[in-house]
Amino acid sequence: MPSPSEILAELKKIKYPGFTRDIVSFGIIKDIEVAHAGVTVSLAMASANPEVAEKIVAEVKAAVAAMPGVPAVNIQIERPAQTAPRAAGIAQPRTIAGVKHIVAVASGKGGVGKSTVAVNLALAMHGLGWRVGLMDADVYGPSVAMMVGVEKAVTVTPERRIVPLERYGIRYISMALFINDETAVIWRGPMVTKLETEFLFNVEWGELDCLVLDLPPGTGDAQLTITQRVALDGGVIVTTPNELALLDVKRGVAMFEEVHVPVLGVVENMSYYVCRKCNHRHEIFGHGGGAALARSLNVPFLGELPLVRELREGGDNARPIVAANPAHPVSAVFKSIAAKVIEGLDRSEAQHAS
Repeated sequence: MPSPSEILAELKKIKYPGFTRDIVSFGIIKDIEVAHAGVTVSLAMASANPEVAEKIVAEVKAAVAAMPGVPAVNIQIERPAQTAPRAAGIAQPRTIAGVKHIVAVASGKGGVGKSTVAVNLALAMHGLGWRVGLMDADVYGPSVAMMVGVEKAVTVTPERRIVPLERYGIRYISMALFINDETAVIWRGPMVTKLETEFLFNVEWGELDCLVLDLPPGTGDAQLTITQRVALDGGVIVTTPNELALLDVKRGVAMFEEVHVPVLGVVENMSYYVCRKCNHRHEIFGHGGGAALARSLNVPFLGELPLVRELREGGDNARPIVAANPAHPVSAVFKSIAAKVIEGLDRSEAQHAS
């Protein structure tokens, strides 16, 4: 009969469906009990998708049953209400001193305007009276500094803590502040993780109502590392209306579900274009898919953002539209989205308090 450690090593070969990370590092394996009658594996299953749960159960059963000397395999499933699933050696998510809420802005793929949404969402929340910080967690493609602008160099305190820059009323930090435009960022995973940890926990964020994290695009190991390392209060998913992007929304929702982070909603970017000459609305990438998918996944739909030149120019010129032109219709959409995010955070806080 194999030992629990030998069984755990075998289970590390099983990848979580849709991800490159294994189910052990995901925190799925709660306990392994070896007895004369057989092996019992307890799974802490967070996914609301029954197909994902069934696939994991089947693969665990098959892997353990194939080990020499195992007469029978019993699977026990525990839901989040019964336990807070964390594998041995997996650190609990940490809070950040002085920061009341932490919200991650994610996308299942690149090129959907995630950073543009993150920057303007942070500014819109600030415009509604919140003290806001913005962390650019996209180490390989940092763009927040370009969008917000850089007026001075980053400094550190005598205790070697990073002092974030401040512009348009929000504090922000980005990898781009430490490299020049021509420098290629070629780092291995542990180095990236260390830098992200520095940005989260070694920055003098001060007293904030909300820290907005601009996650790297995708739903791979880098994103999961961040979402497991810091105690998130919610996630916002950015998509475009086309079918391919909408498929990635499902992966984004699944990622937040697996780390027990509530999805505050879906934002549909590049939703439509209004011609300046004929004033006709053109739905270039289709329309309504984001709202329909949000309904099917039972998550809030936060709003639609049109394709407008001012939004793109604002990002290129370090004059984000919400800060540069608060009266613009797109700025009003961002403020509406920000109000819904704040409402979701307040509602979640009230539920935890009750």
